[in-house]
Amino acid sequence: MATKRAPKLARAEREAERRKTILRAAVEVFSRKGFQGCRIADVAREAGVAYGLVYHYFKDKDELLGSVFESGWQGFLARVQAALSEQTDFESRIRSVVHVAFEAYRRDPRGVKVLILEVGRSPSGGAVNRGSAFTDVIELAAGIFAEAQARGEMASHLDPKLTAALFFGSIEMGLTTFVVGLMERRDDVLERARDQVAETFLRGVTHARAPAASAAEALPSEAPWNSAKSGTRSRAARRD
Repeated sequence: MATKRAPKLARAEREAERRKTILRAAVEVFSRKGFQGCRIADVAREAGVAYGLVYHYFKDKDELLGSVFESGWQGFLARVQAALSEQTDFESRIRSVVHVAFEAYRRDPRGVKVLILEVGRSPSGGAVNRGSAFTDVIELAAGIFAEAQARGEMASHLDPKLTAALFFGSIEMGLTTFVVGLMERRDDVLERARDQVAETFLRGVTHARAPAASAAEALPSEAPWNSAKSGTRSRAARRD
């Protein structure tokens, strides 16, 4: 029985390794040429495999992009969860999540570029369901913000889920400055940017004050345009 299992296991390992090689090649090609600008043949050439073998694992380019996103996102989410499990206080948790994101870019800039530009910002990324993936990480962060509010570490008037969405939005935009070449990709620059994103966000949510009034409430009860309309109506009523 063990003898029969061994060849199957070896074959499964080879299949997994080939698939991984093709995914890595797709990241390289998508990063250089963009999703729209590359062909399956380009991915096969980069991976060093036959053209038809790519179609053996992925039915088309859209599915290939979706698999690149799923693989990259699952890895990021696992590292975020691991980092959060090692920290207990609010500020350390926030800084650890930002650190994980910037470290991912430092280690694999092309992979992060594909996740942000080709999946996140390009119309070609419409085939990828980012919504369900982001729901998990936003819910995870929202729990952290709610706990911080209960301990008095975060302003009580802020909505935890919206704060979580804004948190990951600030991380994404911070990384985008490097992805599009607005900032130089050096370790010291990355470290400063990482610290600035964390610090700016933390100081905002921990020291934020509730607004004195909403925009609608801040308007005078008799705004000039309302007074004019009121006067017009009054004169019309008198004429009637």
